[in-house]
Amino acid sequence: MPPVEEDVTARPSLRERRRAAATREILEAAERRIVENGPAALSLRATARDLGMTVQALYHYFPSWSDLVTALITKAYDDMADAVQAALDATEEPAPARVLVATEEYRRWAVTHPERFQLLYGTPLRKYAAPANGPTTEAMIRMSAIFQREMFAGYTAAQLEAADAPALSPATRAHLEQLPPHGLGALPPPATALLVSAWGQLHGLVVLEVFGHTAFLGDHQAEIFRMGVRNLVKDVHSRIPGPDRM
Repeated sequence: MPPVEEDVTARPSLRERRRAAATREILEAAERRIVENGPAALSLRATARDLGMTVQALYHYFPSWSDLVTALITKAYDDMADAVQAALDATEEPAPARVLVATEEYRRWAVTHPERFQLLYGTPLRKYAAPANGPTTEAMIRMSAIFQREMFAGYTAAQLEAADAPALSPATRAHLEQLPPHGLGALPPPATALLVSAWGQLHGLVVLEVFGHTAFLGDHQAEIFRMGVRNLVKDVHSRIPGPDRM
């Protein structure tokens, strides 16, 4: 008989499990404080007080306020991406309707969690700077990669390179060509320009709603958002030549 292979996956130790549970509890308490008082009210002392622990004890999990903010931003991006991906996994819509599914879930998450959305896209917190190429950047890239994938599903690199984007200056094209190979760097410059422009439009509609600037539309905000996204997706796709035009 062949030898039975042992499961070499090591189970987290009791200490590691306790640390993970404590970290989750701290993040949840910090998120509650943000929901109740806004991102600017976040502090280590207040979070520790909510949990009945000392600030010194909290330092064992988050050595600084910036470390806690970084973890909260990363978690918000991941939770948003999880929600958008779950909506895509559950739909039977074909491309390009899947783009609408993704954007509508993005909007739904934002209006359901306005304070956490503001932590990501609102007024920057004073004295906070995200670590360069750190977990917040990775989480943001994961979120944007979903829209990139769905927006350009089915198109070849040659089609995207031939996209009818506004003429790019040599300096801008050179900059886009030097982007890292992951994320937007995987796209030809014309496609990058189209995607960033479309992202700005759909994200702008969500920001306006979350910050209350389109409240005059009442219950019709979702319909206006859907119309705007359909139009911008149609415009982007109309600028990409079909296989017969290559």
